[in-house]
Amino acid sequence: MRPDAEHQHSEPSQEGSDQEKTEDEGKKKGSFWKELPILIAVAVILALVIKTFAVQAFYIPSGSMENTLLVGDRVLVNKIVFHTRDITRGDVIVFKGPPSWQPEVQVSKPSNPFSKAVRWIGTAFGVAPTEKDYIKRVIGIPGDHVKCCDAQGRITVNGVALDEKAYIYVDPIDHQQDKPSESPFDITLQDGQLWVMGDHRSNSLDSRAHQDGPENGAIPTKDVIGRAFVKVWPLNRMGTIPIPETFKQPALKKSKAFAPLPAPDPGPVPAFAAVILPLALRVRFRR
Repeated sequence: MRPDAEHQHSEPSQEGSDQEKTEDEGKKKGSFWKELPILIAVAVILALVIKTFAVQAFYIPSGSMENTLLVGDRVLVNKIVFHTRDITRGDVIVFKGPPSWQPEVQVSKPSNPFSKAVRWIGTAFGVAPTEKDYIKRVIGIPGDHVKCCDAQGRITVNGVALDEKAYIYVDPIDHQQDKPSESPFDITLQDGQLWVMGDHRSNSLDSRAHQDGPENGAIPTKDVIGRAFVKVWPLNRMGTIPIPETFKQPALKKSKAFAPLPAPDPGPVPAFAAVILPLALRVRFRR
């Protein structure tokens, strides 16, 4: 046999190598497109699990918390914090409105299944308003005696006057600040009750507006969703939402302690995640 013929049979042809390489690339592309729906499902499930148990974004639909929060702001709400510590005076909380509370903004009902799905996704990820979720500042906690107003027009908690100039609404045109309250109230909060008010006192349907309700304007602690702790949108308004100094006065601490909120109901999302996540990981590692 000639040397050149022997050499020709001993090395694989370039054409065969290129063909195998093309087939491998095709298989990889095919596997990616097969995995993509599962990976998307995993991402959505993880986002919903985080939203259900840990942190949820909320859209600010009204001006009731101006100037602290403006219409269109997005805030992140910590849903874990009140399972580890008590709700504190000065916390800005999101809660489900009691049945007697009317919505502060009217949200049109979806007209078909598609718009209903879009609305659900929008509210879940904080890009659309909800009708019965409220955001207010906690003024009084269980055991507190909350009253309006003293001789200087200030709200008092357990006889201690609050200095609310740091956060009550200031009109951007005439620079006049809202009074702490135009309507009087005098309530001692029972176990499981909170007194809440918006920072825009002249434009907030808060506890004051519901004193003829079954809990005299108070809201149940069990309806609290979580604490708004940071503004994330728009970018030029990003920042934390701290507790004002006036609520840190030692003389305020005369109320009863109450148990942290119970853990949220797991519901169907974690169960579905328990199926989807292992399946996705198995597919990923097998590939």
